[in-house]
Amino acid sequence: MIPARYSASRFPGKLMQNLAGKSVILRTYEATVATNLFSDVYVVTDSEIIYDEIVNHGGKAIMSLKEHESGSDRIAEAVANVDCDIVVNVQGDEPFTERESLAKVLEVFKDDKAKEIDLASLMVEIKDWEEISNPNAVKVIVDQENFALYFSRSPIPYPRDKAVGVRYFKHKGIYAFRKQALLDFTVLPMKFLEASEKIECIRYLEYGKRIKMVETSIEGVEIDTPEDLEKAKRLWK
Repeated sequence: MIPARYSASRFPGKLMQNLAGKSVILRTYEATVATNLFSDVYVVTDSEIIYDEIVNHGGKAIMSLKEHESGSDRIAEAVANVDCDIVVNVQGDEPFTERESLAKVLEVFKDDKAKEIDLASLMVEIKDWEEISNPNAVKVIVDQENFALYFSRSPIPYPRDKAVGVRYFKHKGIYAFRKQALLDFTVLPMKFLEASEKIECIRYLEYGKRIKMVETSIEGVEIDTPEDLEKAKRLWK
């Protein structure tokens, strides 16, 4: 499921921007389908413009029935009556979505016989301090078993002692959910940590859900700003 809304506070209409001859959302949809990992792929949107863009190019899209505050809420509505075990959320602004990283996330559930994992997601190491400090880059810290402890737009951990060799990880906005964890999300009220950071996966942590993080070395480009789009165009070439 690829949640997609037309409006975006930092870059309105970004999903319909041109990336090497196709819109960002169509590039993301085609890249996700091309992984051949899923029984089906849909764009879930409240925008007729985005819906028509996908359907008119032979893709599959679902119109949301009501307004939603988050991508998780939007996807939960779409899959409520779908018979499935695992639901994967690929962000609409991720045109460089690729098979290797997604396969790693799905593999987590195959090894989870006791069903202790509610969600799995991706993280990539970042070393550039400008990116570490950038609030548009969501950072994550994990425990010894790579379960998420916290997500933040601030640099975490704070580098009081830079000599200890701490690694910084950026959260890539791809999630794999057990369907029930996703449905639970929609009935859990937002608490102050999520409201402060504006990071929806914090809600899962606040209510005791376990998020397994998987490290990947493939970063790609998430298109949050016009500058990101220019970077994506250069990378596409």
